[in-house]
Amino acid sequence: MTSLQIQLIADNSHLRSLLSWHLQQEEYRVAQATGVRQAIEQMRLRSPSLVILDSELSDGSSLELCQWLCENGSALVMILSAKSAESDVVEGLRAGADDYLAKPFGMQEFLARVEALVRRTRSTSPPASLQYGDLEIDLIQRRVRLLAQQIELTPQEFSLLYVLVQASGIALSRADILQRAWPDGIDNPRTVDTHVLSLRKKLEVDPRQPSLIQTVRNVGYRFHLDGVERGETPKASSSPLPTPNTVPASTESNGQTTSNGQTTGTSAIASVPSMTQFPSH
Repeated sequence: MTSLQIQLIADNSHLRSLLSWHLQQEEYRVAQATGVRQAIEQMRLRSPSLVILDSELSDGSSLELCQWLCENGSALVMILSAKSAESDVVEGLRAGADDYLAKPFGMQEFLARVEALVRRTRSTSPPASLQYGDLEIDLIQRRVRLLAQQIELTPQEFSLLYVLVQASGIALSRADILQRAWPDGIDNPRTVDTHVLSLRKKLEVDPRQPSLIQTVRNVGYRFHLDGVERGETPKASSSPLPTPNTVPASTESNGQTTSNGQTTGTSAIASVPSMTQFPSH
């Protein structure tokens, strides 16, 4: 079917493993997380197109996380909950969920709903341009304007900027940047540093103290979207588990947790919100 990336967040280990197994059989790539904090760390490394969120989390509010994801990114969200009252469904949808599935539910229904959400991710036509504050990226002409000033970029610099901006504030490793920006042309991670330096000279007011393209220690680089609206002019530049068919309304957790639950598969790239730190309760 597809190798689309899914982030599964559930405190219950049985539910988490069961859903993950079925999703993998449909050839989805699944990252499993036991709670908010672990999910954020995983989404820093791999951007999901769909987040499946169990409402019962021990380290934070699932509704607040859903609202935050909705406000800060483009990943679709499905909430799973034992609460089936109309008021609970309405609350989840108003928090930003794209779908709300009450327990108990059949596995075929679950997979059909996932498939429907996946179709939505494919139906959106790619935009002709991207606008982030005073930064405009023309995807057709491959031109960039910052604070109404056109910035001349090389093809490699344009690809690098596009990848960083699309990550929506997530810090990307050099290897990840290479895979996304130049999947066939460059294989030396340190080449990223050279192009970052060049971009900073063209975009930053002070390249020695960058406010847009920031270095994240022990990770790589991130694009600081808030820095776009700084109101300054940039420097000019020259150039196997059992498979029951029904998920019960509630199940007992066996107390086991997975480390990161990441499964392998072909690469899938999608935008996600910046993962700074989500408040927990």
